[in-house]
Amino acid sequence: YILKTIILGQVLSLFICGTAVTSQYLAEEYQVNTPMFQSFINYSLLLLVYTTMLAFRTGNDSLWQILKQRWWKYIFLGLADVEANYMIVKAYQYTTLTSVQLLDCFGIPVLMALSWFILRARYRLIHFLAVAVCLLGVGTMVGADILAGRQESEGSDVVIGDVLVLLGASLYAISNVSEEYIVKNLSRVEFLGMVGLFGTIISGLQLAIVEHREIMRIQWNWKIALLFTAFALCMFGLYSFMPVVIKVTSATSVNLGILTADLYSLFFGLFLFFYKFSGLYILSFVIIMVGFVLYCSTPTRTAEPSTLPQPGSTGLDNAALKLDENDSETPAVTAQFTRGETVVVSTD
Repeated sequence: YILKTIILGQVLSLFICGTAVTSQYLAEEYQVNTPMFQSFINYSLLLLVYTTMLAFRTGNDSLWQILKQRWWKYIFLGLADVEANYMIVKAYQYTTLTSVQLLDCFGIPVLMALSWFILRARYRLIHFLAVAVCLLGVGTMVGADILAGRQESEGSDVVIGDVLVLLGASLYAISNVSEEYIVKNLSRVEFLGMVGLFGTIISGLQLAIVEHREIMRIQWNWKIALLFTAFALCMFGLYSFMPVVIKVTSATSVNLGILTADLYSLFFGLFLFFYKFSGLYILSFVIIMVGFVLYCSTPTRTAEPSTLPQPGSTGLDNAALKLDENDSETPAVTAQFTRGETVVVSTD
């Protein structure tokens, strides 16, 4: 189970690495910075595939019934998902890579707190120790970045950038907890179809407002088109595969597993962007994986809701009391079994 969880988590990390490398290549080689347009392409693909699948369903799982019962919930979910993607990317314009990597980990304790209250997950001491080990691995990776000179410039306003990262990480946590609840209690196709539908609408509106000039300035050629296609396929694969992994594990486990995505991006960057290598990167990868294995080694518990009947309750738990009170109106039924296994039922 642990090996399966590790492999699934690293597949997600490779998808994230693909989106990061293609975005960075677009920005550095072609001066294309269009995070909302790239998200819009992904949501449009989800709309074409999964929302279409919902449209052909019938009964209570049909698109119309889902919209009729839960449309406003999915609007908030789509808004949280779109803005989380946008804020994290936007933060790079204001603060350093180091700050983004460190503050992005803020989403993990937020995710654990939301899982505690909403999903009723109950953690043991080893889970908190495992998270601490993973965060230590992230700290080691950031230290390696500083020694290798990858921390970049301060940006225009560090405070704004740091706030954007914290807000984006919190919105990611909300989106991931909602995703875990939906895929474990409803269906994966419903989650992806609704995120595709409302994500396309919200990102399309935001795209028209904030990025229409950047899109007009793109000097299109086959290389830029290929990079956009690679980004869209990696992001679509990430969104399609993550619910599968979350259903097997949990949102917290997935977020710990994908901490290695920055390291994969670095390894590609050694060849594409000529980064300097440091042995601390290998050490940080090992530390993160040790923490991840520790977390997966012990399953979390789910707290059972209390079902003790209250004296003033009128629910099903008091059905027996009601029968006693109305005993005179309700005929008593007794069952008598004879030696020949014939059942005789008489009503007094």
